[in-house]
Amino acid sequence: MTVDLVVGVISVAPARTVNVRKGGFEMDIVEMLVGDETKAGFSISFWLSPAESQRVTRSRCKDNLRDSLRKLRPQDLVLVRGVALASFRGRVFGQSLSRRITKNETTIELLFRTAFDADDKTGLFGKQGWKGHETGNTLIDKASKIVVTCALRTAITKGGKGGFKDTAAADLLVGAFTALIARSRISPDVVEDIKVGSVLPPGGGATEFRAAALAAGFPETAAVNSINRQCSSGLQACVDIANEIRAGMIEVGIGAGVESMSSQYGPGAVTEFSELLESHREAANCKVPMGVLSEKMAKARNVSRKSQDAFAAASYAKAVAAQKAGLFDEEIAPLKVKWTDPKTDEEKEITVSRDDGVREGITAESLGKIRPAFAKEGGTIHAGNASQISDGAAAVLLMKRSTAERLGQKIIGKYVAASVVGVAPLLMGIGPWKAIPVALAKAGISKDDVDIFEINEAFASQCVWCVNELGLPMDKVNPKGGAIAFGHPLGCTGARQISTLLMELRRRGERVGVTSMCVGTGMGMAAVWVAE
Repeated sequence: MTVDLVVGVISVAPARTVNVRKGGFEMDIVEMLVGDETKAGFSISFWLSPAESQRVTRSRCKDNLRDSLRKLRPQDLVLVRGVALASFRGRVFGQSLSRRITKNETTIELLFRTAFDADDKTGLFGKQGWKGHETGNTLIDKASKIVVTCALRTAITKGGKGGFKDTAAADLLVGAFTALIARSRISPDVVEDIKVGSVLPPGGGATEFRAAALAAGFPETAAVNSINRQCSSGLQACVDIANEIRAGMIEVGIGAGVESMSSQYGPGAVTEFSELLESHREAANCKVPMGVLSEKMAKARNVSRKSQDAFAAASYAKAVAAQKAGLFDEEIAPLKVKWTDPKTDEEKEITVSRDDGVREGITAESLGKIRPAFAKEGGTIHAGNASQISDGAAAVLLMKRSTAERLGQKIIGKYVAASVVGVAPLLMGIGPWKAIPVALAKAGISKDDVDIFEINEAFASQCVWCVNELGLPMDKVNPKGGAIAFGHPLGCTGARQISTLLMELRRRGERVGVTSMCVGTGMGMAAVWVAE
């Protein structure tokens, strides 16, 4: 259970939110003027062991709260974890935190029983009294305001020769949007904003993505914009929609991602650097090709070719098994497209419903025979242990929980928290290692609380290093394979991972998942999701 401590002096003000950091504490103070009273909610709470949690009870506050709080120092408390609320009026006390307390559970029990005593008759907090409540032990246990009611993707196909080689990115997006409307049965009129992650289109894809939304049936009232944070673009689109919902800007939105690497991948995707940028060493490193810098990272961090090939072979094996078992079918929306047969030059209409990059019979031994792609001597990275160049689209429908309930939408998951971090450009691949702990801390959980980690397999080298450094059980990482096995359409992947994750969590009867990826030029991103 979680218990609040309140620190500071509250002044009367119209509705506003203030974030306060003091020592080891972080709290959000929400103030609202109600008549001549101020009611405030706090989110300071403590991470207690299971034994301690059973001994701490919720109750009303007593007038000796001031003295109890003054015995504490922030650095002596265990960790921030979870949220509980209090409603009251007047002042709260405890700014002088000086005396050390132990982490002994008896001490903690006595402290909280002193601070929150059920027999309080003083009315210190007004007629409302203590409104604290149990919320479970973390943010993942709360009824999140932001929920997912539908998440799907197209199949992912091989760049230049797969099922979508002749299909424009905007057309893939129309297919994903149309399927999302049909599957969720959402009225297009209630969708207020659509964000699309994409990396390669000229002009960011802003014009054609707006057109795609209109062609899919969304009204002119649904706004659209494109986002480019390279490989995390699809995730950034979803997180931006979630943040708009959280801020009260919208109630319903779609985060999406798309990429046609068949038509837009190549040297033209990166502009020439100016003399100013070239003269700055770290700035110039931003344009080093990712294969080259990943090779350097593998060498610097001692990631062997053998471990990379073993990881890649496992990705293929998991994807083959998942595809045969039909585990991708629920997340994939079949799409009819025109396709030109390269042998006969005949144009056909085909239905694409399977990831065509998944191949059987791939082993660590067979991968070991492939020539390195980025370093002639001592190289470890090649086409078999790096992500495939691919085409595809994905879309995620997010909304306020109350809106979902009012519209009769089936809730399949919820958004909890996200992180974005920077790392050295030449160490781009370590991004998930830095981003995942930040997202977990924001959610108030540890890696042990996570059931599945969907980490983008840009290169086996960086994925192996991140997984090992984070100490993640390999059986929790990409249980249906990853980008090495079925592809990485750059802007699509971040949105695609959400559908893959939520479907698998639900199938297994598990709850908590993390999506993450490294990001070109030296960044990482991660997000925490919970299946419902």
